[in-house]
Amino acid sequence: MVASPALAQERAADIAIAASRLDVAIKLLSRQTGASIGFREPGLASAQLRPVRGRFTAGQALERMLQGNALRARRVAPGTYLVERVTKAPAAARPRPPRPRQPAAEPAPAPEEIVVTATKRDIPLGSYPGGVQIVDGETLSAAESARGTEAIEARIASVASTHLGPGRNKLFIRGIADSSFVGPTQSTVGQYWGNSRITYSAPDPNLRLYDVRSVEVLEGPQGTLYGAGSLGGVVRVVPRSPDLGTFEGSAWGGVLAVQHGKPGVDGGAILNLPLKQDVIGFRALAFGSVEGGYIDDVGRGIDDINRVRTFGGRAALRVDPGDDWIVDLNAVGQRIDGDDSQYAERNIGELDRASAIAQPFRNDYWLVDLVTRRNWGSLELTSSLGYAGQYVFERFEGPELADTKDLAVGPAAGAANTAYSQANRISMVTGEVRLARRGVNGTGWLLAASLLHNRAQTNRRMEATPFDTALTGVNNQVDEATLYGEATVEPRDRFTLTLGGRLTHARLSGSSEDVADVVAYRIDPGARASRSETRFLPSIATAYRVADGLTLFARYQQGFRPGGIAIRREFVQRFAGDRVSTVEAGGRYRSPALDVAVSVSATRWTDIQADLIDGFGFPTTANAGDGRVLSIGMVSRWRPIAGLEFDAALYLNGSKVTERAFVTLPAEESLTAQIERLPNVADASGRIGMAWTRSLGDDLELTANGYARYVGKSTLGIGPILGRLQGDYLDTGVEVRVGEGRRGISVAVTNLLDARGNRFALGSPFLIRDRDQTTPLRPRSVRLGFDLSF
Repeated sequence: MVASPALAQERAADIAIAASRLDVAIKLLSRQTGASIGFREPGLASAQLRPVRGRFTAGQALERMLQGNALRARRVAPGTYLVERVTKAPAAARPRPPRPRQPAAEPAPAPEEIVVTATKRDIPLGSYPGGVQIVDGETLSAAESARGTEAIEARIASVASTHLGPGRNKLFIRGIADSSFVGPTQSTVGQYWGNSRITYSAPDPNLRLYDVRSVEVLEGPQGTLYGAGSLGGVVRVVPRSPDLGTFEGSAWGGVLAVQHGKPGVDGGAILNLPLKQDVIGFRALAFGSVEGGYIDDVGRGIDDINRVRTFGGRAALRVDPGDDWIVDLNAVGQRIDGDDSQYAERNIGELDRASAIAQPFRNDYWLVDLVTRRNWGSLELTSSLGYAGQYVFERFEGPELADTKDLAVGPAAGAANTAYSQANRISMVTGEVRLARRGVNGTGWLLAASLLHNRAQTNRRMEATPFDTALTGVNNQVDEATLYGEATVEPRDRFTLTLGGRLTHARLSGSSEDVADVVAYRIDPGARASRSETRFLPSIATAYRVADGLTLFARYQQGFRPGGIAIRREFVQRFAGDRVSTVEAGGRYRSPALDVAVSVSATRWTDIQADLIDGFGFPTTANAGDGRVLSIGMVSRWRPIAGLEFDAALYLNGSKVTERAFVTLPAEESLTAQIERLPNVADASGRIGMAWTRSLGDDLELTANGYARYVGKSTLGIGPILGRLQGDYLDTGVEVRVGEGRRGISVAVTNLLDARGNRFALGSPFLIRDRDQTTPLRPRSVRLGFDLSF
């Protein structure tokens, strides 16, 4: 049992708990201190504990409550305790000699009890039948948090991303990737902020990871629990909730030096304010950063053109009215402004290009949600209502057209340069009600109903003095109504069986923008008609706990994305929905010193939706055919002594387009795939990392961590224009902090080797055919920062 998923710092709080059973007492103590307290033995729930009143830390309160019982509270992580039986007096009751500054070989502590909250019914990690990776928010520094999704990518080898620029990218997990561009298709990864969906048919907003409790990545598909858009899996970021009993705050800041570029700066602050002790709490966060550019434009004679400014904040209100009700109201806002794109041209220089115009971009994102919860012992009722909005603007250097009014004419030598701009406005409303029951060893069930409304409007323009021509735009609308459920039973000791299903009815509709219907629908008149799709996604999974710490699992799951309408130059036409089916098997081993997880998966993907580039460079969307993906993954952590941890991960992906779709237009070259594999996900990716903590005495502590991440070869996209190689680079980083718990200074270095690489070989889609575009890593950068809390 886990009383609270919070990972709190060791702070004293006012404790008032009467004599009661263990399960009741730790729930109250968790609520009053913010600590995470649990026990594994169901028989301990009825143990009677002593009362405790006064101001104590969670550890101190537990010590007093457990007196007179053959129980102890073992601290397994910061702010996390496990209550267990003891057969002899705990070592803490005996006098101990002073602790040396650095023990020669102190044994590693037992691994903390981890709960996978993204399952929506809090399944213990040892019982979860699938691939999952969790990043503890306590381990994310201010420097890492400022990188947003890039920090997740650096931490978890199964996660990949395009790198067109912050607020413009798409995420992929374990080889399920469709294309490099963001069009009317959904991402293959479901992204969630707490209980709310972040996007539907929009790019990753790259929300900063300040003040988060955890990041959970469920390898997909996750169709039963998360539905459309979770073909590759789910990334769920869990922010910290307000503390109802403690006034506290923190602040941080840093300056960034970029080799071959301009400096940057970042900073922010958090305030937690109890408005009514133990009843109402408010938590607010504000942050900002300026990242200096490092790309030089020799065509316009401007250096360091790709500066990016990011500003945002969050606010949360929590109300605990009693009777096991919790109400949370949350708001998130962020704006990203990029002065120019971050690509270079290899024939000009590693960090140089020649452009005729600036190519700025912008991403505005906002989210508001209301979540209510009620607990009746092992039962939990959760209801949520959320609204998400996103505005994405991009400008690209356009083709050289002899006459911008005739878009069917190909590029003409010596003609004037043009600018192509695209603005996407996306709004989404979601609502969900679910009832879940949690049992031992991951057993239990979940029933839920949800509604979703998403509207995405795209407007396009081609600008060339003295002309400014509106191009065909599109307005897509999706309404979904869903019923889903899942149940886990234990038919025999240590063996669990999970069955689930999701029934979704989606209504799709679309219309053209900025052009007469008689032109827009000339190719596909049925594209403007509304239509409906009904999909049922089954799932089955098994888990067998061979021994304490060792679990074997297998599962079958499906995922899908509904279709929509897209633009092909000035025409509007339909694309069909796609579906993936995955079979996965693997195992997970956890011990005090070593964690290892291995998985093998095979995926069949039909009617692949892909955002492409047509013969003249215009973005479009079509069904590219069928494909299959094979993936093998391994993740491990080794703790040889207390305070030292190593991690390693390796993923091998093999993909193939098994049946190609011919998608052509008159006067347009075939978009038939000229390559055999799917784009963007490397054939191999891996990571090695290290984290080390050392006491320096006088409450000072040194922490250091570093990583090296290899990204293998991949292709930019599907089709003759995009089928070029990218990847095959090494990314590195290290960070050192010296200080006490409440204040410290740090130095972080990224791209230690000052490597260039080629992360996403696209600048302007109109110029990719004639220019050797590449997207290098940001050059070696050094950040000097501080953090403090009160």
